[in-house]
Amino acid sequence: MKVGFFQFESLFGEVSRNLDIVEAHVASQACELLVLPELALLGYQFLSQEEVAGVAEEIPDGSTTRRLVELARARRMFIIAGLPERHGEHLYNSAILVGPAGFLGLYRKTHLFFEETLFFSPGNTGFQVWDIGPVKIGILICFDWVFPESARTLALKGAELLCHPSNLVLPHCPDAMVTRCLENRVFGLTANRIGRERRGGKPPLTFIGKSEIVAPSGEILYRASADQPEYVVRPIDIKEAQTKSLNPYNDLFGDRRPEWYQMR
Repeated sequence: MKVGFFQFESLFGEVSRNLDIVEAHVASQACELLVLPELALLGYQFLSQEEVAGVAEEIPDGSTTRRLVELARARRMFIIAGLPERHGEHLYNSAILVGPAGFLGLYRKTHLFFEETLFFSPGNTGFQVWDIGPVKIGILICFDWVFPESARTLALKGAELLCHPSNLVLPHCPDAMVTRCLENRVFGLTANRIGRERRGGKPPLTFIGKSEIVAPSGEILYRASADQPEYVVRPIDIKEAQTKSLNPYNDLFGDRRPEWYQMR
């Protein structure tokens, strides 16, 4: 299966412009599953909850979701992208999954980071797995990587590929995702931003890039630069994530002893 990410610098509030850039790159190289960054098409450094409310969209009826559905249908591919969601009185930092058949589902970020806690409600979808045919996928959003329970829950539910839309500003995640893939024997695909945002007199946010594709063995199949836009597609063999056997005597999940993992 050919999977990929698009690492780029999105301009705050320029949704149509950012979508145009995504569409142009997708047209340049075939990809079966593409992951875009967290809040990929809008920007990240909000000034108030009111500002978020003004740009958040209902899912799946919002214009961004509809346009991504059109792109997925036209290119016969699956796309995961982050966007701010408005649902009733709540605002969520969400990611959608769309494909040739249309809208497939959404995940709401469980672990909010920094000022996100001022603007968004904690996600309430839980960690879900989607079987899209060639692969079973789970979605994490950015800071979820810090909590090993996130990746482990998805792996125990059958995920073979962890899709990880991100706006990373801390340096640790690219190396930590190697461990997440190794300890669960799954593929990982992190799509991060590059560039810098500074709005409303706040300290600037510099995104670290280094989007990557990691194998269940912990091998980094590709890691992007820290500061350059990159549209990268790589083939992966999903069978590598379908066995948890490490050797004739050890099975990663079979050897678990959950009865000793409880707080007493």
